[in-house]
Amino acid sequence: MDEVYKTLEDLKITYNRYNHSAVYTVKEAEKEIKSIEGAHTKNLFLRDEKGKRHYLVILPAEQDADLKSLAFKLNEKKLSFASPERLRKYLGLDPGSVSPFGLINDNNCQVSVVIEKELKKAEKIGFHPNKNTATIVLSWKDFEKFLNHTGNPISYLSTR
Repeated sequence: MDEVYKTLEDLKITYNRYNHSAVYTVKEAEKEIKSIEGAHTKNLFLRDEKGKRHYLVILPAEQDADLKSLAFKLNEKKLSFASPERLRKYLGLDPGSVSPFGLINDNNCQVSVVIEKELKKAEKIGFHPNKNTATIVLSWKDFEKFLNHTGNPISYLSTR
């Protein structure tokens, strides 16, 4: 978690940090973070059918994840949730803490980032700092700055 803050400071990214109880689902998070500014998100770590490609999918918190439709849009036969072991291997995260900040652990840029393009309209956006007991809120511009720093492939899709 300290590495997240160090990276943000190195990139001169301004953020607000909100501590809260541990949350493991979007439903639990709604209670804890409803008063926190910015777009709230759902972050999914997925894999293709053969486990060769991995995706970090970022959706608005209230949006249902349609894996079948998403697979079609990504030109994949099938997508499924990656195992906790894969999550640790590629993003260095534990279940319940999936966040784009985990990309700092993906030194080989093996995870493709897929973002619901509607989120680009958000002025501010919030994510866990790789631990589900806090939320960091930053501007959309600074979030893109962070993503560009990681070097992971990024695509914006209409996932609805």
